[in-house]
Amino acid sequence: QVRLVQSGGGSVQAGGSLRLSCVASGYTYSMVWFRQAPGKEREGVAGIDSDGTTTYEDSVEGRFTISQDNVKNTLYLQMNELKPEDTGMYTCAADGLLTATEALREALPKYWGQGTQVTVSS
Repeated sequence: QVRLVQSGGGSVQAGGSLRLSCVASGYTYSMVWFRQAPGKEREGVAGIDSDGTTTYEDSVEGRFTISQDNVKNTLYLQMNELKPEDTGMYTCAADGLLTATEALREALPKYWGQGTQVTVSS
């Protein structure tokens, strides 16, 4: 069992930046970020495999950067040029077998963080 503990998030004005962190208690093959806005379905944001391969959804490509520190078992999401439509509950997730692309788009990851709110005001 892998535990994921998130930190970061908060409120920012449009155009601002925030960074999210997610610490894993053990090995994971892929780690991803999801988000869910009020009244909307959860959507994938970005993911990274243990070899550093990254994948992004079109809506955040070029503005968000996903990275990981393998020594610290920590996943990051640097969010720049934030827009009001980026508002939502952001949750990290991880899996021991799925690739990041699979975890974002095809199957639910096994491990989930507690979620953290990101609010972007116009």
